[in-house]
Amino acid sequence: MTETLLSCSEALAKALGEEMERDKTIFIIGEDLTAHDGIFGQFKNLPKKYPGRVIDTPISETCIVGAGLGAALTGMRPFVDLHFADFFTTAMDEIVNQTAKIRYMFGGQAKIPMVIWAPDGGGLSAGAHHSQCLESWFTHAPGLKVVVPSHPADVKGLIKSAVRDDDPVVVFQHKKLFARKGPVPEEEYLIPLGKGDIKRKGKDITIITYSRMTYLSLEAADQLAKEGIEAEVLDLRTLKPLDFDLIADSVKRTCHVLVVHEACLTGGFGAEIAARIGEELFDYLDAPVTRIGAKDVPIPFSPVLENFVLPQVSDIVGGAKKVLNR
Repeated sequence: MTETLLSCSEALAKALGEEMERDKTIFIIGEDLTAHDGIFGQFKNLPKKYPGRVIDTPISETCIVGAGLGAALTGMRPFVDLHFADFFTTAMDEIVNQTAKIRYMFGGQAKIPMVIWAPDGGGLSAGAHHSQCLESWFTHAPGLKVVVPSHPADVKGLIKSAVRDDDPVVVFQHKKLFARKGPVPEEEYLIPLGKGDIKRKGKDITIITYSRMTYLSLEAADQLAKEGIEAEVLDLRTLKPLDFDLIADSVKRTCHVLVVHEACLTGGFGAEIAARIGEELFDYLDAPVTRIGAKDVPIPFSPVLENFVLPQVSDIVGGAKKVLNR
């Protein structure tokens, strides 16, 4: 298999370019897309290659999502760009009360093949209005699928699957990962929604994570290995549907679990994972499931304070040692 070194941003553009070439019903809609190929360069060359199919909108998330929803209902496959995940809040009615429910309320007669994509996460001193991780809100809404890729190859394979899905898919892509590079297969491939991946094998503890925290967890695993602790790192990639079989298989082998995410700890998706493990895998646990997440405060602008609030590698190392009673 031939591979090319691409960033996550380039992998997104590559996936969308291939899909737009394959399917003429796919188009991209959002703010400030055509002048600079998206504010993060995530749609590189697409406005020029597909004129009229990369559409700039007014500054209104309500309008953007509503237009995408209407287009999906009439047979198009919109890829909706919301600029920052924080801006989901201004389109919650369209997303949660309309997009998520229409297929059910119409008895399956209508489908909503729409992707709603947004950059999320902190680490860039972007302040409290541009740094949140809100994925758990959308896992709580029946009818939505939620994808959170970390590696460039996963970005490409998951985006292609999301675009082809007949249900609405919410995709969060961490801002600090746009420039992160990795090998991406040039051949056609899809990564099914609902399939996680083992990024590092281990026998002592399972670290369950996703998005940017995958990389921090891998760094933590390297440090733990120097102390004789072999951590297995699971990258969920998709939160809904959740690959619980992957989780269960790992937990049964390691008997110790640490869940890591960047979102605030209270009500974060880690609580759902911990609850399910407690309900279904309790007999395999040698210690309580522990969670690592951001402190329950708005994300600060100050880099020093932001680093204090967000999980760091040292937090993951300390969490793993706590679970193992080391």
